[in-house]
Amino acid sequence: MVYPALAAVPERDWAAVHSAHSRRITPVVALVYGAVLGTWAWALATTALSGALVLAGAGSALAGAATALVAGPTHARLGREGPRPHLLRRLRRADAVRLAGALLALAATALAVPAAR
Repeated sequence: MVYPALAAVPERDWAAVHSAHSRRITPVVALVYGAVLGTWAWALATTALSGALVLAGAGSALAGAATALVAGPTHARLGREGPRPHLLRRLRRADAVRLAGALLALAATALAVPAAR
């Protein structure tokens, strides 16, 4: 939802809007991925390894990798170069990959919870 709105910003306003977006999103990203890592540390310390847990881990890793390896560096380039169409497309693809990873983790976790009862 955020990236289409960011892509619609006129080029003359880009630097200010992108900078504000980056300042706002950084603490959210840190909080979310910090919580994910903490949850995984707890889960791996207290739960037996299962296929569903491995799938959930793969989904979480996919989302985290898309953020760290694609979305973050692309945002840095957008900050330096401005709203280049190929970079905005890359950012939206990274977001789709993150969503796929999160949905995989959610579905696998939903499968694991009944099995744990």
